[in-house]
Amino acid sequence: MQWDPISDEATKTAQSSKEMGDTIAATIKSIDGELRKLSLSMWSKPELGWQEKETHDLFVSYLQGKNGWKVTPHAYGMETAFRAEFVHRPEGITEDLPTIGFQSELDALPGIGHACGHNLIAIAGVGASLALANALQKHNIAGKVVLLGTPAEEMQGGKIRLLAKGAYEGMDTCLMVHPASLDSVGIMLAKADLLVHYTGHGAHAGAVPWEGTNAQDAAVLSYMNISALRQQIKPDHRVHGIIQGDKSWASNVIPAACDLMFNVRAPTANECDTLTKRVQNCFEAAALATGCKADIRVADPYKDVANNASLGDTFRAIANQRFAKKVTKQAFFASTDFGDITYALPALHAQYSIPLKNPATDKNHTPGFANAAKTQEAHDLTLEAAITIAVIGGKVASDERYRKQIWDEWKKWKESSKQQQQ
Repeated sequence: MQWDPISDEATKTAQSSKEMGDTIAATIKSIDGELRKLSLSMWSKPELGWQEKETHDLFVSYLQGKNGWKVTPHAYGMETAFRAEFVHRPEGITEDLPTIGFQSELDALPGIGHACGHNLIAIAGVGASLALANALQKHNIAGKVVLLGTPAEEMQGGKIRLLAKGAYEGMDTCLMVHPASLDSVGIMLAKADLLVHYTGHGAHAGAVPWEGTNAQDAAVLSYMNISALRQQIKPDHRVHGIIQGDKSWASNVIPAACDLMFNVRAPTANECDTLTKRVQNCFEAAALATGCKADIRVADPYKDVANNASLGDTFRAIANQRFAKKVTKQAFFASTDFGDITYALPALHAQYSIPLKNPATDKNHTPGFANAAKTQEAHDLTLEAAITIAVIGGKVASDERYRKQIWDEWKKWKESSKQQQQ
């Protein structure tokens, strides 16, 4: 794996934050046991997207016990979202405060629980928020810390809905970390979910099969069409999915209905849109060939994660100086609704590795990763990652030049992205 040298500028930025970093590290150490308890409690009671009621209440109750924090349960009209806010305004400061956002993801996966480590993401957001708030007070730095408890990241785009409701307005940056099998600040793929329902006509498969219109055939043909399409797509593009029947199916009945769920992924939102249209053609062609009706819905597309370069470089420098970690810029071939946040403001979604029993197979979304997410070793590495983003948050709050740098960089990237769409 190629190691990209850390720039002198990023190294100096990390060095200038050492004193605040020491305060942040000490704060997180002081609440280590509390965070571990939260993580294990969440891990033991996994809840699917929009159903994270116990998880929501667990974190809301904990944060309500912290001095100086304004906690809003059921935030933005969403039953399982929350917002926690801390403000430190030194005497004489009247202007708008630098605002640092963090994330705590709350949902789990069906059947395999916290196999994406959201219990670790949740405590990283809490730990970073509490530690930065304490550092702002101790060093008398003006700033606001906002922690969002975000539901339904897996498949249903909770952050996209929060973004539409104004949850990220006023933030100077938003920072989060995610456990994985690598240490990286590289891109993540854009994603579109395609939900397809084929409607045909049932008939007795032995007596009068010619009277039927086979929805299962449409699904199988579309699957084969996509398999052929893969020969002509780029190596970093992905198309994958499943065929779903229902309880009414029988081997002697022509299926009258059939469903498919497919994901389309590509390095950028533009490329994902283009590939999605090609995949839709595969579904429509199968409907035409079989005489079925196709209902095709594109649900909750996620933009690619376009990490702010300066934030990423600073993360790499701090992780290297404080924890001797070599964080790469390697792409992570997964997707998240945080991608839409990177299109709205300068933001960072960094991956950090946790020990896996079998690194070749125990990656995210596997039972092996779920087991790894509850270990003490994963917990300790999560706190290191939380310290790292909290230190970056402190730098954004305390250094107007750095704030301008990340925003200028983001605006330049956003303009370039718009031009590519034209």
